[in-house]
Amino acid sequence: MQLRTRNLLAAALLSAVAAGATAATIDSALDQGVNRADKAQQSQQKIDAVDNSIRASEREYRGLVKEIDGLNVYITQLNKQLNAQQDELASIEASIKNVTLVERQITPLMLRMIDAIDQFVAADVPFLKDERTRRVNTLKDLMGRSDVTVAEKYRKVMDAYQAEVDYGRTIESYRGTLDVNGQQREVDFLRVGRISLVYQTLDGQELGVWNTTAAAWQPLDSAYKSKVMAGIRIAREQAAPDLIKVPVAAPQETR
Repeated sequence: MQLRTRNLLAAALLSAVAAGATAATIDSALDQGVNRADKAQQSQQKIDAVDNSIRASEREYRGLVKEIDGLNVYITQLNKQLNAQQDELASIEASIKNVTLVERQITPLMLRMIDAIDQFVAADVPFLKDERTRRVNTLKDLMGRSDVTVAEKYRKVMDAYQAEVDYGRTIESYRGTLDVNGQQREVDFLRVGRISLVYQTLDGQELGVWNTTAAAWQPLDSAYKSKVMAGIRIAREQAAPDLIKVPVAAPQETR
């Protein structure tokens, strides 16, 4: 570059030689021209460097602006989530207060429900008496425990009620002991819902039926023997479901 500049300057000064300029003057002029050209080139390089720096700063600035825009959107979204969480927190706090109120009200209700089912089991047809009484006693013990939540206690109470409801629409046979003519005998019970409860001794010789009106067992005619046996087999799923004839207490007039 310097050589090219010097050549251009030399060509320009040849005309000056023709005009009578001295050699020393020409060399001095050439050197000055080269120096000016070098300075101009250095200045241009500085300008280019500054321009590149400005462009780089501009790119960085644009990147920062874009990043700031993204952060603003993110912050806006976070603010929405924060507001939603604050609303949810307020709702939870209100629910906690309501739960405390409900607990104070539901505990007496559950105690009354347990007393009601206890009285019902005592007055009901005496099937599975030990099992049902044990279930009620378990509920009473459960109510005094502090390590069981109110929700779990309520669930257990409702399970007990559901079990009692199911008894009224199912048929069941089970084995147990019963005082027959002053002797403890092992018998097969047949329960048909809550409308009939009969028993048959294992030898099949004695049958009885629970008389709801008298609240006592009474002998059952031997003509029911085959029918009771059929009902027991059906209840134990040893025979296909079929119609069976069982003794049913006559309905009583309610006053």
